[in-house]
Amino acid sequence: MSEAVLRLADSLDAEQLPAYLYDLPALRAHAAAIRAALPAGVELYYAAKANPAPELLRALHDLVDGYEVSSGGELAHVRAAAPGAALAFGGPGRTPDEIARGLALGVHRWHVESERDLHLLAAAATGPVDLLLRVNLPVPAGTLDSVALAMGGRPTPFGLDPGRVEACLRLLARPEYARLRLRGVHAHLASGLAAPEQLAVATRVVEWSTALAARHGLRLEEVNVGGGMAVDYADPAARFDWKAFGAGLAGLLERHPGLTLRIEPGRSLSVYCGWYATEVLDVKHSHGEDFAVLRGGTHHLRTPATRGHDQPFAVRPVADWPHPWPRPAVSTGRATLCGQLCTPKDVLAHRAPAAGLRAADRVVFAMAGAYAWNISHHEFLMHPRPGFHYLGRDGG
Repeated sequence: MSEAVLRLADSLDAEQLPAYLYDLPALRAHAAAIRAALPAGVELYYAAKANPAPELLRALHDLVDGYEVSSGGELAHVRAAAPGAALAFGGPGRTPDEIARGLALGVHRWHVESERDLHLLAAAATGPVDLLLRVNLPVPAGTLDSVALAMGGRPTPFGLDPGRVEACLRLLARPEYARLRLRGVHAHLASGLAAPEQLAVATRVVEWSTALAARHGLRLEEVNVGGGMAVDYADPAARFDWKAFGAGLAGLLERHPGLTLRIEPGRSLSVYCGWYATEVLDVKHSHGEDFAVLRGGTHHLRTPATRGHDQPFAVRPVADWPHPWPRPAVSTGRATLCGQLCTPKDVLAHRAPAAGLRAADRVVFAMAGAYAWNISHHEFLMHPRPGFHYLGRDGG
């Protein structure tokens, strides 16, 4: 955690908490390092669903090749925040209105999830439409058993069953579908893969795609191997090995000259640039355990509840205690850090080391730059919304 972030967390008044703190220079440095690790022939798109804050989108604008969006709302939002950027539009259930909106806003690549997508695009298109067929590829048994989220390799609503690809190719060969131009294959199969496993999946996707192209005499220009690079909330210092992954992709491209590869990281790109700062309202002792009750909670930062992990945090002690009654404090050395909601699931960290933690101390949760505020159930109990602060915005 940078000194600038800590200073900002310390400077906020209690009534300004909770607050999200974003370090935009740190985000740019991380994105630049990823970009440098990738060989020529690999395009880097940011999956906007991870964190669509306009400030983050603009900070990434010159460091990514485009943005991946998954709804008409995201499409319009990203187009407004990053005018002119290349957009890839996917998702398993797009409406005719979303299809029309995407055509009007100039989507760069369409990720086709079903034959229905092809029918809708062909009916609405007035000019060329470039697309990738998203395929739910089979993978060897056990490949995805340990991942956080499996999007493919098993029965899921995402992408085409491999057995339906032939039907899509027959449709694309018909004259009334001539505006639809097949550029390649998309396959995002899982989230939470380390670099060796991610490379193995990418290799599998490319091999399957090139074999498909050879069987049908297709010109395979692009293969999108998705995102899902591993993020370890239990060990924030353990980062995805982008250099090893990039070297592996370089070898893959050497075996398939002329092919463009595309990746779409979201969480692994933005998660490290954000923090959620709050304060301890109370410390309660219950049945032998301590509970630190914080301002805010999982209605602001839903990620630990949805993924079942403990959000890493740092404590910022506050010396001042202005009240005449004794200051509540952790007495067992550990505490469950929970929020203000009337549910036992409102927990940000379970039985975490917290010796000396007291009411009025600050707690700053790290790794809050992705799937945090934007996936949280903001209106439950109608607590105040957090503040948002961006270090490095407009040079500040």
